[in-house]
Amino acid sequence: MNLISFNVFRTLGFPGTTVLKPEDYLRHKELLRNADWVLFPEYWQLNALVYGLKCRVFPSVASYHIGHDKVEMTRAFQAVAPEHIPWTLIEANGPHEREHIWSVMALPFVAKLPKASMGEGVWLIETRDDWRRYCERTQVLYVQEYLPLDRDARVVVVGGKVVTAYWRTQAPQGFYNNVSRGGGIDHSPVPPVATDLALRLARELEVDHAGFDIALVEGYPYVLEFNRLFGNQGLGQGSDLKHAILDYLQQQSEPRDPDGSGPTDSSMGSRFTGVAGLA
Repeated sequence: MNLISFNVFRTLGFPGTTVLKPEDYLRHKELLRNADWVLFPEYWQLNALVYGLKCRVFPSVASYHIGHDKVEMTRAFQAVAPEHIPWTLIEANGPHEREHIWSVMALPFVAKLPKASMGEGVWLIETRDDWRRYCERTQVLYVQEYLPLDRDARVVVVGGKVVTAYWRTQAPQGFYNNVSRGGGIDHSPVPPVATDLALRLARELEVDHAGFDIALVEGYPYVLEFNRLFGNQGLGQGSDLKHAILDYLQQQSEPRDPDGSGPTDSSMGSRFTGVAGLA
């Protein structure tokens, strides 16, 4: 395969790969047009690459668009799996909306910034002052019920298969399970109910590279979010991830069989067929 990467660290060891700087992409238009795949472009490059240069990108366009904003992500989850989402309210940040949310949400509750990751921009709201400080930081009010958790599951899905799944345990200060905020990693088995939900969401939303965060409350799974560019702390050496990506790209590059079976470019449905490599 002829591959072009805009992220050298996420494609180390990929064969046949040319690495370009994102800011130089317009200097290499023919190279990009002739590539089999363009890997890990920046979000701001996406429209020019896909619609302008007709490139086939990985991760998928859906992975970028849905994963870019928690509000849009939650609405997508609500469309396909509303029964697996914590109670969520999304409102414009106005005086009436602030009072309405404060009056209906039981304390404590969780408030988030729409575009934040690694545990940043997430607050546990316990007092009116907590709520006021959050409201001063955001244009959109995004709040969820608080789930009593001491861990959640990170399920890494690539091309319709689970590459790994592990637990993220709570940080010493409480509340945060993110490794970047002091949370730990536990490689105890993650139950199928969590991995199955991640696969279902990936399949229905056409997301082909993501780390899904799944919470279990008395054994029932809730999706919290997914990260298109997830951390690698729980992935060991990362070779399983590299092989999963390359195998998926190769599979999607193969021509269709004469009877019409085999990979397609237009539909993700036939690509999501199994689970492999649970950690």
